[in-house]
Amino acid sequence: QVQLMESGGGLVQTGGSLRLSCVASGGTFEKLAIGWFRQSPSKEREFVGAISASGLTTTYAAFVKARFTASRDNAKNAGYLQLGRLKPEDTAVYYCAAGNYAGLTEEEYDYWGQGTQVTVGS
Repeated sequence: QVQLMESGGGLVQTGGSLRLSCVASGGTFEKLAIGWFRQSPSKEREFVGAISASGLTTTYAAFVKARFTASRDNAKNAGYLQLGRLKPEDTAVYYCAAGNYAGLTEEEYDYWGQGTQVTVGS
């Protein structure tokens, strides 16, 4: 059983940056893709980005527009999501998830973290 723990959320001003971390325990991290999703109070959870198990392939939602970057360090069992040029509409709880494929849908991921709040002030 894989357990995921996110950290790094917080309050930041428009245009600022944050780096979210997702640390895994209890499984073979280097064989798992990592996906990032987010949910704001008035919206359903949505896909943000994903990185393959090898780290060679990344995929992002259209709204990211090169502002966010997913990465990973398999030696540390950690995945990261660097958030940049943040906007108020990026305010949400951000979740990391792990699965066999770096897919775009929640159903493709088997393990989920508890989420970390990102709030972007105007």
